[in-house]
Amino acid sequence: MEFKDYYKVMGVARDATEAQIKQAYRKLARKYHPDVSKEKDAEARFKEVGEAYEVLKSPEKRAAYDQLGQGPRPGEDFRPPPDWGAGFEFSGAGARESDYSDFFETLFGARAGTGNRRGAFHPGRGEDHHAKVLLDLDATLHGGTRQLTLRVPEIDTEGRLVSKERVLNVQVPKGILAGQHIRLAGQGARPPGEGTPGDLFIEVEFQPHPLYRIDARDLYLDLPVAPWEAALGATVKTPTPTGTVDLKIPPGSHAGTKLRLKGRGIPASPPGDFYVVPQITLPAANDDKAKAAYAAMAAAMPFNPRASLGV
Repeated sequence: MEFKDYYKVMGVARDATEAQIKQAYRKLARKYHPDVSKEKDAEARFKEVGEAYEVLKSPEKRAAYDQLGQGPRPGEDFRPPPDWGAGFEFSGAGARESDYSDFFETLFGARAGTGNRRGAFHPGRGEDHHAKVLLDLDATLHGGTRQLTLRVPEIDTEGRLVSKERVLNVQVPKGILAGQHIRLAGQGARPPGEGTPGDLFIEVEFQPHPLYRIDARDLYLDLPVAPWEAALGATVKTPTPTGTVDLKIPPGSHAGTKLRLKGRGIPASPPGDFYVVPQITLPAANDDKAKAAYAAMAAAMPFNPRASLGV
């Protein structure tokens, strides 16, 4: 996917003020409007400018976009990092145009559909807000209160983009899954005058864990095993989120075999499973004794690991 440099499209500096961005948009929109422009690529440029302005005019979109930096070098493929946008509080649904680029849709398309969850506009009710946060695995395994810090971008009195912090104590339900939302009633925007505040919807994602991989409600552990443990079978100590267990490795286990511990994954409803994936680890042949052992094994067991390839 091609990275879009919206500042370059608009011809403004990365620290441009709100007024400078608006002025640049008006100038370019007049220049490339398909109804009046004589430029051969006017329609494409007009859409490109409109997309750039959609991002840079919004404090929330612009602040999140700025976290990407200046993008990859020309010709390099671009994918946003998994934690992109985490910790930003977004307001409303934003605009969603069918002719915006894949780059825009990847970054903001999902957010564009998560505005007011009640569908229709309600007079006297504030706009819903939404944010994505990264939690540790322990948060879903045990539940409980977590202190979350959200960045709330806004425009200061000089038209510059700044971010304020908002700290919330949030009750995380035990067994919550990645992609699910926690609703904080009344924590969205306040309406002008009297009325009911909107809600804040917090989308949950998980930080990478040093041991376990998360797949929906299931957990995976890559477990190092010795060749003789895999070949002959063994009972080995294995960490799980609920403590160490004695796991039986069946004889003849291969690397990548999945050993299932039912119900030991994320405690959702129903609970997920815990999968142990043996990874055969070879001892180093770093002395004469070890080298002799490998040579004896090679002589005792003629074996061609590439036989299936016909070589």
